[in-house]
Amino acid sequence: MIGPEANRFFAAPQHGPRPLPLFLALLRSETAGDSARAAAALAGLRAFQHAPRPPAPPLLDAVHAEGRAVLRHAGGGGGAPVVLVPSLINPPAILDLAPDRSLARWLAARGHDTWLVDWGSPGPDERALGLDRHVERLLVPLLRRLPEPPVLVGYCLGGTLSWGAASAVPVAGVATIAAPWRFAGYGEPARAAIAAMWAAARGACETLGLVPIELLQAGFWGLDPARTVAKFEAFGRMAAESEGARAFVRLEDWANAGAPLTLAAGRQLFEDLSDRDLTGSGEWRVAGRIVDPAALPCPAVEFVSASDRIVPAATAMGLPDRRVLAAGHVGMMIGRSAPARLWTPLARWIEALPA
Repeated sequence: MIGPEANRFFAAPQHGPRPLPLFLALLRSETAGDSARAAAALAGLRAFQHAPRPPAPPLLDAVHAEGRAVLRHAGGGGGAPVVLVPSLINPPAILDLAPDRSLARWLAARGHDTWLVDWGSPGPDERALGLDRHVERLLVPLLRRLPEPPVLVGYCLGGTLSWGAASAVPVAGVATIAAPWRFAGYGEPARAAIAAMWAAARGACETLGLVPIELLQAGFWGLDPARTVAKFEAFGRMAAESEGARAFVRLEDWANAGAPLTLAAGRQLFEDLSDRDLTGSGEWRVAGRIVDPAALPCPAVEFVSASDRIVPAATAMGLPDRRVLAAGHVGMMIGRSAPARLWTPLARWIEALPA
């Protein structure tokens, strides 16, 4: 059923999951023996590919640049600068996805001097730029352009990198959101699967000098393949012009986009962090110093999802100020309840920081 029916999707010019062949392989395994489910998921995929795409909000103004990375200004002006640090994986737009789904613009409207890091896309001469060097050569110089120590708000891997920056430059506080630190918390089966995926892809990545977003996307799907297929089944049943359908399209377009990682960043992510857990074991260095979040002389808070499959709660730092949210990895940031569950508590924490 899936083979002939799926052929049309390889030639479709519209949007779709990346990499599409792997998605179809997941579909085949997850719906084996259930042709109705397979047909429903393919119908959802077809609807997603052809769904209308509303124009994206205009990019925030780029004010400071360091190499390919820029600091974009969302506005506001009160108190210490608040710098949103996204992951290197997928675009920073998750923090400015739509007018009503933008943590950056919401914080600025509340009066905070709000900035968003845009990592840009790595060039062919950056294959040796690891995660530590992203902090040292891109993030820290950008932070030094600001008039006073900022509050760092790091999302996903951006939270991990924020700890590195806070160990190298003075900051007024660090808030992490769904940020991995103790990679042993993924558990041995998941870490073994990630290691096997990297072992199979490493040679090709070394030839390219980059780690394509498709490889990272495949890793995310492998954490919960059933959900990957089920969400397209559900999308196929949505009214095309409903708010739910529009939100799904915005989110999936973001999830299927993004620049590659440099080879060194990918190697450090898979080997040093996922496999060896250098962060969780207290061995990760930035600017020649061990990064120890517990020893930093600034206030810190972590927001953790109780239902996160991408960054499980067990991988978080484990700070004394730990806020557990009943929302998923992405839902906690842009879901309908995000302003009440995450944005407002985050803003109140920032506003309570010492002047």
